[in-house]
Amino acid sequence: MRSNLCQIALMTTGLMVGLSGCASARAAFKPVDYQPVETRLLQDDLVEFRVAVGGKGATPEVATEFAACAAAQYSLIRGFGFARHIRTSLDDSDGLWRADAVYTISPALPRGLRTIDAEVTVSDCADRGIPTV
Repeated sequence: MRSNLCQIALMTTGLMVGLSGCASARAAFKPVDYQPVETRLLQDDLVEFRVAVGGKGATPEVATEFAACAAAQYSLIRGFGFARHIRTSLDDSDGLWRADAVYTISPALPRGLRTIDAEVTVSDCADRGIPTV
């Protein structure tokens, strides 16, 4: 009987530690307010994306990821499977992080180091709760 009580005490302690981990993860969650994406076609294969994020979870990285998600979805909409990052400019004002990003889009994997497989990226963005175009 005593060993059963010890097992119950250990399981309860483990459960409480596990639940406290959930509470700290919930407390660490910082919501992001994703603003509408502005898209401008600069040339047939060159596209500019202007995005903005606000809220407690807004960071330059979140703004950059949001732009990449928009570029990936736009590539799929246009019938292309890939994008390549050209540049991103960041600005923090009025409580928003803004990213002005330029990508090339193409049907085949472009040359370069900063390429995006559009289907894989859109799926990853959906899994992480980042909206696309």
